[in-house]
Amino acid sequence: MIKLQQLIGLPVIVIHSGKHVGTVKDAWFDEHWKLLGLVLANAKRFATSVILVKWSDVLTCGEDAVLISGEDAVVSVKASEILRSFNSGTVKLKDLPVVTVQGVQLGRLSDVYFYPFQGTQIIGYELTDGFISDLMEGRKWLRAPDDSDAVLLGEDAIIVPAVSETELEPVAASNSIE
Repeated sequence: MIKLQQLIGLPVIVIHSGKHVGTVKDAWFDEHWKLLGLVLANAKRFATSVILVKWSDVLTCGEDAVLISGEDAVVSVKASEILRSFNSGTVKLKDLPVVTVQGVQLGRLSDVYFYPFQGTQIIGYELTDGFISDLMEGRKWLRAPDDSDAVLLGEDAIIVPAVSETELEPVAASNSIE
């Protein structure tokens, strides 16, 4: 299991040539939390396009690098096509409030966990209540419901089932969950 923020800043390397083709800047998701690709850093400040690698072309997400199948896996798409991503996009997932269907806010999204293979969906959320709370109590881990339709990824909040409130665990416990 991988934390998304561990990928940000990693070099992206072509497996057969060893060529460095970019650095991970963000991750791109669909409305069902399915990971679609990795957004690469782009030197152009006001670019209308985004450089990315589709998740199906990612072979391995290692501790020190992301390996891809070939240089042709790096594509350019219009920035407007990246609707949902972790750090940017029309809907920015990071820092969205996570609220139960009963209106109880469980925290704000700090990070997401997923398995490092294609077509993967988010398997857990790391939630924060703010810097002071993180220091005193630590962050919280929430396993994603088995039914991905039970989570609504909205524009301004993530809505989860009411039972989620009782399933919160300290983040340290999440490291042992497989």
